[in-house]
Order: sequence, then C-alpha cells, then structure tokens
Amino acid sequence: MQTLVPLLQEESMPGRRAVQLPEPSVPETALPGDLLREPPKLPELDELSVVRHFTRLSHLNFSIDGQFYPLGSCTMKYNPKMNEEAASYGGFRRAHPLAPESLSQGSLALIYELQAALQEITGFKAVSLQPAAGAHGELTGVLVIRAWHTSRGETNRTRILIPDSAHGTNPASCTMAGLVAETIPSDSSGGVDLEALRAACSGENARTVAGLMITNPSTLGLFERNIKEIISIVHRAGGLVYGDGANMNALVGIVKPADLGFDVMHLNLHKTFSTPHGGGGPGAGAVGVSAELAEFLPGPVAAKTSEGYSFRMPSRSIGRVKAFYGNFAVLVRAYAYIRRLGADGLRRVAEYSVLNANYLRSLVQEHYPAVYGAGRWNMHEFVASPELANGIHTLDIAKRLIDYGFHPPTIYFPLIVKEALMVEPTETENPETLEAFAQALLAIAEEAQNNPELVKSAPHHTPVGRLDETTAARKPVLCYKG
Repeated sequence: MQTLVPLLQEESMPGRRAVQLPEPSVPETALPGDLLREPPKLPELDELSVVRHFTRLSHLNFSIDGQFYPLGSCTMKYNPKMNEEAASYGGFRRAHPLAPESLSQGSLALIYELQAALQEITGFKAVSLQPAAGAHGELTGVLVIRAWHTSRGETNRTRILIPDSAHGTNPASCTMAGLVAETIPSDSSGGVDLEALRAACSGENARTVAGLMITNPSTLGLFERNIKEIISIVHRAGGLVYGDGANMNALVGIVKPADLGFDVMHLNLHKTFSTPHGGGGPGAGAVGVSAELAEFLPGPVAAKTSEGYSFRMPSRSIGRVKAFYGNFAVLVRAYAYIRRLGADGLRRVAEYSVLNANYLRSLVQEHYPAVYGAGRWNMHEFVASPELANGIHTLDIAKRLIDYGFHPPTIYFPLIVKEALMVEPTETENPETLEAFAQALLAIAEEAQNNPELVKSAPHHTPVGRLDETTAARKPVLCYKG
C-alpha cells in the first residue's frame, strides 16, 4: 500500500531568495507609469527549498514509469526510452520547418517511410501525417468524406451515423465538420444494432447518409463480429465508413482495416506507436484512406522521386490542417518503434494486449463482471459493471485504488454501461503487476462489505482527500495566494 504523503505547507519566509540576478550590462530604464501595478505576491524561498518543492511535486505526479496506469481506451503503456533518444538526435531536434528540401532529405525520408509503413500496417493506399491528435484525425477524416461527396455533387449527404458506444469526440468531430451526428443503438451483445442501421440507410434515408463513424474494437473492448455487413450496409446506401483507430493496439499486425472495407481511418501514433501519452502532451493522428480518397488528404505529404524526397500537395486536398508537417518528434518516435519491432513484434503487441486484458478480466470477474462479451474474448480492454455491497459506486472504487498505488481506470464510460469501469492493461505489463492490481480490486470489494465508509471516504494516503470535483472544475485555484 502506498505510504502516507505529508501535507504540503506554506514555506515562504520574508527575505529569503533563491536567485541572484547578475548586474545589468545595459543602463537601467524606468518602466512607464501606466504599466506599473502592485508588486506580485510571490513566494520567498531559498534555492534548496525550491529544488525540494519541485522534486516532491514530481514524485506526486503519477506516470507509467512509476506504477500501473490502466486507463481504458487510452493505451497508457510503457514506451521504450530508445525512441525518446531517437527523437532527440540533433539532426531531427534542430531541423527547421522552413529549411529547403535539399537540406531536409533525412527528415523527408523518415516521413515518407513512416507513411509507407502505416500504409502497410493498415492496408490503406495513402496516409497523411499532418493531424496533431486523435480527435484532430477524426475531424480530418470527416472533412475528407464531406469533400468527396461534394466533389460528386452530393451535398445532400449530411448525416453521419455513430454507434452509441463510440468515443465522445466522434459526434463533436462530425458537428465541427458541418455534418449531423445520428446515434445508432447497440444490440444485446454490445454490437451495432443491424436493424437500426438498415433503417437509417434505407429508403429516403439512404440519400442523406454521408457515412458511418465506428470504433473497432469498440469501447466495450469487443471486436465487431458483423463489421463487414455493417460496412456493406453503409456502402450500399452510398456512404463511406470512417474507422476510429484509437483501439488499434488490439489489431496491429493481425487485421488490416482497409481489408475489412474501411474507407478512411485515423491512427493515434501517441497511443499505439510510442509516444508517452497523457498530460495534454503532443500527439499525432495520422489518417489513412482508400485510393479514391487519396487526393483529398491534407497536405503536404512526402513523395519520393528519382532526385530524392520532396513534399507535394494532393490535387484535391482539403488543405492544411496544421502548420508545416505535423508533430515531427512524435513521428520520429513512431518510426523508431515500428522499425525496432518489425512485423512480428507489432503482431505480438496485439497478442499480448489481448492476453493481458482477458487474464485480468478473469481474475476479477466475480465482483467486477464484464457486461458484454459473455462466452467470448475481449480484445485489448474490458468494461466491468461492479457489483459491490453497501452502495459503493465506481467513483468510490477509483478513489480507493489511489490508496493502493494504482491510477484509476476510466470510469463511467461508455455511457451505455451502468457504473462502468473500463480497464486496459496494455501489452507491456507483466503478470505480477496484473495480479497485484486484481488483488487491490478484490480487497476493495471486501472493504465494501466490511468497512464501506473506508471506501466511500477514499483516498486517504494523498496530500488532499476527496475533492468537490464540480467546484474544483468551475472555480479552480490557479494562483499563488501567499
């Protein structure tokens, strides 16, 4: 169990200072009077106290380097440090986006080869690396779909069909692209309700279908068994099918989405392909498309000629979606990850992510049963609906897990699952870690029976206890008060 962390306290003392500024080398000039205000109330600390303060904060910051981080659908996995080293090479780190192509051949080659690698992994005919995140990739993909329909004079196609288990960003991306999101319900097995989908794509409805956005495996951690039929229904109505690649961790090296019939798909390079994920850091939402959509991709994209590598803009491009060429350091990490693992290694990523999810599910299923997928394997994650005593809710479980030293899983998502607890162990965790996490969950189930107030008032081993999260979000304290 995690040790007790001492409460942080005010350490500022008048007259203490940590920095001695050098004598100015230019004449001092008074500030204009209209720019002056009351001196800010900044803390006064000696240097050692400052160092200790920020070191202590760094230890409080949870990370995958310190402990298990089973955040469902977000693939919070360990990423080899060699990929960080590759991204820090001077030739990449100091590359300037305005440098001429003749002086950027190494960077251009990497972008071109990464495009080619992702095409091979997904089966798509073309890839753009511009989008800066998963949701950005979603928006890009939907804009490509809209542009394709517009080029054919079918401006009446304004409806995007979205399963009710989809990521919340799907409807938002659809709306931002100027299209209308329409929910398709799930059936009793957690898959897309085929009858509801057929109704949305038949008769007069067919004329207005722009496409379907679907995550496969779904946010329930299940592979959509009827995926080919689903895609066929949408195609027969004249729509295109967008694949949300957030859960590609379960498929890489095993299934090529384009072979299933997908027309466009984004990949989270910062989830599946090695960039430390979380904390709002940089991402990359590469988008792959079928041959008929290739010229609608955002650009520029890298091309190879007899004279070397260069950029080109696809002939019917939707335009740029980001300045320059995407988050380049993220692309370097992804390229290093793919080259290091190779085809066999990428396949093992998927195999172990599926194995770990199902092993963990089996360890906790008595008290944390998965609500869908009975009698079949989950993919890389599972969604449990806890059945604990004395009115213990999923939020209580999540807070209590902090006391055991684990980051809580995703909770209350997807919305179609009551008291949802969404767990993704990823492929990089060993059995001992999974067993320790399972033991913590089972211990919490026992506490719920014998000492429910302990769970309801958690966490106990943190600098602050349970917060009023609504007030904290609406009235955050962001400034030093002194």
